[in-house]
Amino acid sequence: MSNGCSCENPLVPRIVKVVDIIEETPDVKTFHVTTDEGIPFRVMPGQLAMVSMLPVGEGMFSVSWQAEDHLEFAIRRVGVLTDAMHEVWPGQQWGIRGPYGNGFPVEKCKGKNMLFVAGGIGLAPLRSFIKYCFLHRQDYGRIDILYGARSYADLCFKRELFEEWPAQPDTTVYTTIDRAEEGWNGHVGFVPTYLEEIGPQPSGTVAVICGPPIMIKLALKSMEKLGFEDEQVITTLEARMKCGIGKCGRCNIGSEFICLDGPVFDLAQLRRLPPEW
Repeated sequence: MSNGCSCENPLVPRIVKVVDIIEETPDVKTFHVTTDEGIPFRVMPGQLAMVSMLPVGEGMFSVSWQAEDHLEFAIRRVGVLTDAMHEVWPGQQWGIRGPYGNGFPVEKCKGKNMLFVAGGIGLAPLRSFIKYCFLHRQDYGRIDILYGARSYADLCFKRELFEEWPAQPDTTVYTTIDRAEEGWNGHVGFVPTYLEEIGPQPSGTVAVICGPPIMIKLALKSMEKLGFEDEQVITTLEARMKCGIGKCGRCNIGSEFICLDGPVFDLAQLRRLPPEW
């Protein structure tokens, strides 16, 4: 698995075209990008790419899926760059370089039951691993997906969440929203609390967690209560990724560089780091 760019110079982006845009929530859109020759590079679940939009800037985003002919990025509108990205239309061009990061341990997880726990836009990086598991369904055991957001409108990937994924064999999808609202008949409450209510069994299971920092920290405590060992719990610190190649020095925690040594770590690895994450 390579952390480098497909270009000779890792800082030179490939030019891609936005070919489709899907509105996921009021502030999240999924962008499909490709080149005339196909996808700009191949990625593994959990890896990221630096996406640039001239003359606005560039940012690091997880690849939420690699299809046969395009890459997908689910991008939340949170600032100057993402505001500009949300104004593009199919046919416009971006720059892209990567892939970066170590990705999720798809091989190590083979033969295990999978528990995915996500909040908000945190489902975007987990989506790549979830879809990978379904694509290689025979390699994984039971799949449970727990996902929550502030409201129904804020739930991403609704078609997959309510139609496609629950239809997969030996798969259960749990959804929750923070507060009750008219028309919602599902669970109401925060993800870590719902996780403890569901009570997944740790035996033979790997848990993968991503979401807002406070949700991750509380969910990790819930996993400990449920009896999961540190080596069974995986998370991603992709929000700390900056240049992607270990040159800017802005993503280090202690001696570890998130872009070179991560962003995916199990809890045992995180406990060996300074408490900055």
